Formats: sequence, C-alpha cells, structure tokens
Amino acid sequence: MKDDKHYLSRRVAVFCLIASAWAVLLALFAYLTGRFPGRFGFWGWALVIVTGAGLPALAYYWIYRPYCRCRDTVRRFIEGYISVHELRELTSAVSPEVDRFIAVIDGAMASMRNLDLSKRQAQYRALQNQINPHFLYNTLEGIRSEALIAGLDSLADMTEALAAFFRYTISKVENLVTVEEELENCRTYFKIQQYRFGSRLRMRVHIDPEDERELLSCLIPKLTLQPILENSIIHGIELKLGEGHIDIEISRSQRRLLISVRDDGVGMDREALRRLNGRLGSKEEELRDMTHEAQGGIALTNVNNRIHLIFGEEYGMHVYSVEGEETTVELTIPAMTEEKRAAGGEGGA
Repeated sequence: MKDDKHYLSRRVAVFCLIASAWAVLLALFAYLTGRFPGRFGFWGWALVIVTGAGLPALAYYWIYRPYCRCRDTVRRFIEGYISVHELRELTSAVSPEVDRFIAVIDGAMASMRNLDLSKRQAQYRALQNQINPHFLYNTLEGIRSEALIAGLDSLADMTEALAAFFRYTISKVENLVTVEEELENCRTYFKIQQYRFGSRLRMRVHIDPEDERELLSCLIPKLTLQPILENSIIHGIELKLGEGHIDIEISRSQRRLLISVRDDGVGMDREALRRLNGRLGSKEEELRDMTHEAQGGIALTNVNNRIHLIFGEEYGMHVYSVEGEETTVELTIPAMTEEKRAAGGEGGA
C-alpha cells in the first residue's frame, strides 16, 4: 500500500488544513496589528496576493493534476489499454479504500486467469490422452470372441465389462449424466475389480425406494462416483485382511443431492485426513491438480474441482475417516434433473 502522502484524500485534507490555518493567521494578524484589510498597506496586500495565488497553485499541481492522471489511467484500464497491474502502479490513488479495491480486482482477475489456465490444461491433456475408441472396441471384441471360442467365459465377460467401461468413459461426451448412468458405470468397474478380488470385495447401493426414480434421474458430473469407488478399493480395502465392503448411499434434502461412499478399509490417520481435506478446500489445488498428472487414476481433488467448476464453491466433497476402521466420502451437489436444467434451475443452497 502507498504511503499516506500519495493519497489524494490525504492531500485534500492537508490542503484544507493549510487554507484554514492561513485564514486564521490572517485574521489573527489583522486583529493584533489593527490592520484590517482596508489598511494592510503594500506589503500586507503583497503577502495576501502571493499567498492567495500560492494556494490555488498548490491545489492545481498537488491535487487536481494527480487526480486527472488517476482519472485518465482508470479510463484507459476500463477501455482495455492497460492491465490491472499498471493500474496498481498509480503514483497517486484517490484513497486507501480505492487502493484496496484495486488490489481485490487484481486478485479476482488473477483467479480468473488461473481458472482459464486450468481449463486450457485440461483440454490439452484431454487431447493428449485421446485414442481411437473404435480401434479399442474392435480389439476388445476380438479378444472376447477368441475367449468364447476357447471356452473362457470369465475372460469374455471381463473383456465385455472393460469395453462397456471404456465406452462410457471415452465416448460419452456429456459433462452431466444421470445418477443411474453413473451407478451403472460403477457396477461395471466393480465387476472388473471382482475378477481380481473375488468374493472378498462387496458393494451395496442404498436408495430410498420412495425417492428412487427421482434420485436416479438427478444429474451429476460424469465420472464422479467411479474415482471415489476406485480410491476406496485401492487405498482402503486392498490394504486390509479379509472381506471389504463399500456402501454407496444416495439421498436428498430439499435442494441438494447427498451422496456418501463408505468403505470399511484401513482408514486414515488424523494428519493424512487433515491434509486431504485441506487440499479439497484449497483453490490453489485446482491449478496444481490440472497441471500435474494424478497417480492412480482421477484424484479426489480432480472430482472436487470439477464440482466447484460446474456448480460453485458451496458444493463439493468432504472426507471423514477413522484409522483402522472406515473412510466416508461425502458429496453435496444441487438436486437437478434434466427438466429443471432445461427450465434454467440448477438448485441452490
């Protein structure tokens, strides 16, 4: 922040003080000497004229000209000729409040630039990772056919599930899908994992039968639940002995869709949980997550950031965990169906 002497509000106050002090001194001089304006004489009037001319000159060069430069700089910023950084380099700002306001604008624009960079990085990564889906599907179908001919039914089923998983992941381009579609993709992914874990791995989906139809038609970002399911299996259940259970519960309040994914795996200690929730609540993590490859698939922060991007900061993810017992990931997003979206309503708090 600039020194007080550079603010025009400070200069106006100082000028008013000087002018008032001059008027008081002039009146005091006249009173003490008995020389009232009509009897000032040559030197008295010379002093009055010089001082009277000096005060307007001071006001012009010290206040009015800096104000004009400030006004012109703001006008150039509004018209797009200079950046907000150059606006902050004003030698004379109007007041500390205006200076802080410019700083807030600078911060907001920096956040917008980071968000734009994040989107560009995501688009670039999507293009980098793009593959020919027809080649993949044809190859998987060829493997499945050979497996059926050889009587390897389990291999054929696994290949068919893998093809369905990739078809949803790669070919379905919509940003928002229904809960029913996302759950179906989770079941496909879980089926693939069961070939590895066998009966050791179990998954249950809990939906109130009275609200099931409406809940299944709600829209959520594509690939929201599968990354959480993957995280529960790899970082929770795989590391424990014995059976592991994953429970997906879906409900809603008046205007929010509430989803929880709970596993009875190894859980997390308090410090790891604190760091994870800290990343989920960090805006800087959005840019970091977009510019660095996530290990082990789509990171939880990636899912959380996409929810923020689509619905706003008031929605998102939070993780609860007890070391050695369980981990629960809770999601909140607007309860929105295709009909509500077409009508322009995206839900709210």
